[in-house]
Amino acid sequence: MSGKETLHKYFEKHAKNRDRWKKRNRFYNKSLEKYFSFIIPEGSKVLELGCGTGDLLHSVKPSMGVGVDFSKNMLEIAREKYPDLEFVHADADDYMTDQKFDYIILSDLLSSLWDIQAVIHNMKRLVTPHTKVIISTYNYFWEPVLKAGELIRVKERQPLQNWLTVKDIENLLDLEDFEIVKVDRKLLFPKYIPIFNAIFNGFFANLPWINRLDLVNLITARPVASSGKDYTVSVVVPARNEKGNIENAIKRTPAFGTHQEFIFIEGNSQDGTYGEMLRVQQAYPAKDIKVMKQSGKGKGNAVREAFDASTGDVLMILDADLTTPPEDMDKFYKALARNHGEFINGCRLVYPMEKEAMRFLNYLGNKFFGWFFSYLLGQRLKDTLCGTKVLFRKDYEMIRRNRNYFGEFDPFGDFDLLFGAAKLNLKIVEVIVRYRNREYGSTQISRFKHGWLLIKMSAFAARKLKFIR
Repeated sequence: MSGKETLHKYFEKHAKNRDRWKKRNRFYNKSLEKYFSFIIPEGSKVLELGCGTGDLLHSVKPSMGVGVDFSKNMLEIAREKYPDLEFVHADADDYMTDQKFDYIILSDLLSSLWDIQAVIHNMKRLVTPHTKVIISTYNYFWEPVLKAGELIRVKERQPLQNWLTVKDIENLLDLEDFEIVKVDRKLLFPKYIPIFNAIFNGFFANLPWINRLDLVNLITARPVASSGKDYTVSVVVPARNEKGNIENAIKRTPAFGTHQEFIFIEGNSQDGTYGEMLRVQQAYPAKDIKVMKQSGKGKGNAVREAFDASTGDVLMILDADLTTPPEDMDKFYKALARNHGEFINGCRLVYPMEKEAMRFLNYLGNKFFGWFFSYLLGQRLKDTLCGTKVLFRKDYEMIRRNRNYFGEFDPFGDFDLLFGAAKLNLKIVEVIVRYRNREYGSTQISRFKHGWLLIKMSAFAARKLKFIR
């Protein structure tokens, strides 16, 4: 009997006991369901490979849920429990369908696969360029503990397991043109004890370095192939007291995409900025220029109202101070259109800056928030405060639909988008730009007032994104 046949026989034999063992380890399994439900938005099209008796697939509340397993006995139980979901008897390495999925789940599956790369290769037929693959796997360091748990019968005995580090999984994904977006680490102690759980799993398990000891690695990955398409673009320019920069935003932005739309949105200026917007609109009839007045206050309100009025496939923010050069906007577009990332952020902290482009305390603040947000978001981010951000409209619509998770907390608008992108596991990529001196006007950022606000928003994000229980 081959090794693959041995695996089949084992899972068929133990199917009737699967739910009993899951009940004995209820806290671990309910924790996994909570983590996957946090990552996967309700109403997504979800495929689970190695679905077992279907509990995890059911918990993420898909609009279309398909579970695949090679155990007929497991699937009989799953169909009886969840008749609204579709369950297919097949091996994960040769399952075929014309359907494409928003999310593919591989939960505690890699350790039992006979050929992991073959399964990842087969997934390429099931994804779009924007599909996310969510993998949960045991931390390699827990192998002796889990083996001891099997010996004393507190954990179901497993056939011979594959033990993979995150680097092993990253290598397998890379061989089949997938890349890791981020790795979350959860569960320092997999049994529920009141108070102890809040301290160790709610707090310590989420701290840097300590989280390397957690039991569960949650890996979010995505395909890296480019669609090769070009897109229409909306460039949003929020402005307050920026009269001298309006025309240059048009003149200095290069042509890219199949069509460009510029949306100037003005917020209670005292220097005639709105009148200048109207003049520029008339002076450049060949350009598609819209002019708006925001109804509220703050850049965040302006960006949201302009995005709502936009028509492009790609949404861009170009700050009207033009300290991020408009000439660089095509770099942002290419990074998104070629699928190098799904949320493109400007980074001003690499090239030497022009004198007075950024004050020293602002620079230190940017450095600190870059480190802290990299930890919070699970992705490397060097410059959180650059106003230039680019994303697809469809992804912004998802951020907007999920905005009630964070609420209206951000007057700047930058963190509303960053946190929303992180919640949706969008791949965040930075484009390096040279930060320039202002040619007109003065900064409207108060270092201490706005710095304190940023600290409060960072604490808020930590609670909502990292220290979830």
